Amino acid sequence: MTKPQPPPVSLLDKHFGTEFLPLYTGTVHVTGGEAKHGRASGAARSDDGMLDVQLRMPEELGGSGGGTNPEQLFAAAFAGCFHGALSLLAARAKLAIPDAEVTARVTFGRDPVDGLFMLSADIRIHLPGIDRAVAAELVRNTERLCPYAKMARAGIDCVVSLEP
Repeated sequence: MTKPQPPPVSLLDKHFGTEFLPLYTGTVHVTGGEAKHGRASGAARSDDGMLDVQLRMPEELGGSGGGTNPEQLFAAAFAGCFHGALSLLAARAKLAIPDAEVTARVTFGRDPVDGLFMLSADIRIHLPGIDRAVAAELVRNTERLCPYAKMARAGIDCVVSLEP
């Protein structure tokens, strides 16, 4: 196996097309497991086999725990993407941030508008040794670049369909 390398800074080059340009699609299939409920006892597996996790309802929601849950997976994806975007922008600015940390907290709760459910996210960035003004600008620019931050702010194109 080859040693992981960061993507090239050229990944930041803008796309000037009129259509969405797909670069990668991750596909995950969830089944319901013993309880026939994806959140309570599901299994999530990616099409390439690199993700294979047991989903469990957290104890705070009345579940048994003992597995991961959608909020943790979303938090991991958000933090990982934000860290990657942060690192790319820092590399372009020739700014070393070897000890950068991104912590994402995703909270599942009740929506005051419709009484059903919603998510909230709290993203914390730690950039030790970086001037606060420089760090703040880097974080602001990352928030504009990171697709997860953009999705949280502006929504996402989403199609839900029933398979034949």
